[in-house]
Amino acid sequence: MSEKYLHILLVEDDEVDIKNVQRAFKKNHISNPLHIARNGLEALEMLRGTGGKERLNPLPKVILLDLNMPKMGGLEFLQEVREDPELRTLSVFVMTTSDEESDKFAAYNLNVAGYILKPLSFERFVQAVSILNHYWTLCEQL
Repeated sequence: MSEKYLHILLVEDDEVDIKNVQRAFKKNHISNPLHIARNGLEALEMLRGTGGKERLNPLPKVILLDLNMPKMGGLEFLQEVREDPELRTLSVFVMTTSDEESDKFAAYNLNVAGYILKPLSFERFVQAVSILNHYWTLCEQL
């Protein structure tokens, strides 16, 4: 089953937000494999197979990324991904509490596919995840 579905990497340090994503996946009947990294550094290790982490195989095609995290924040992670020839084509959606114009500008300059503000109500969050599901369902068909 996991080879059939597009894999997704959630890069998020907040346990409540991780649970909300998992709940939104269930509510939308999304069965895509969801991998979780607690910060940008851990996510890079998972994507590259470094730092004692096994490389994700297959690589996720979609990353859901928080910006405000310890060790390595989202924008620094995104910069690393865009500079890596093996990772630069991954689709990244930012999901963050930051409504700062500078963060939005920086994220879009690093070619994010979308920028979703938290906290949405859980119902609105479920709708946002549903829209993302339509996107990666289309990607699976290509």
